[in-house]
Amino acid sequence: MKNQTYRMTMLFDFYGELLTERQKEFFDLYYNEDLSLAEIAENAGISRQGVRDVVVRAEGVMQEVEDKTGLIKRFEALRPHLDAIEAAAAEIKTINYRQYEDARLSELADLIHAETAALKE
Repeated sequence: MKNQTYRMTMLFDFYGELLTERQKEFFDLYYNEDLSLAEIAENAGISRQGVRDVVVRAEGVMQEVEDKTGLIKRFEALRPHLDAIEAAAAEIKTINYRQYEDARLSELADLIHAETAALKE
């Protein structure tokens, strides 16, 4: 994957609900809110090492699930195919608009676009 923060954010998006509330909170503050371990520790009233342990444990839990399921890997592999489908639907809509003006073709192209967008979420 692209970089550590991106990888961790993807793990959190896919598997964050598997974490404890404390793990979710510290992980979110560290990766999404960009707070330092020291800042989180000060706010939580614990040591910097304590925060680090919670974040590292959360990373480990999520990475273990990803290693077993491969959901993110499959999602990333599907993305270019979904983009190609969306591009083809857009081209169909353009050709239809310029040459045929068929309402059903336009509806189908819109449906394809909506369904690929839903798959990307």
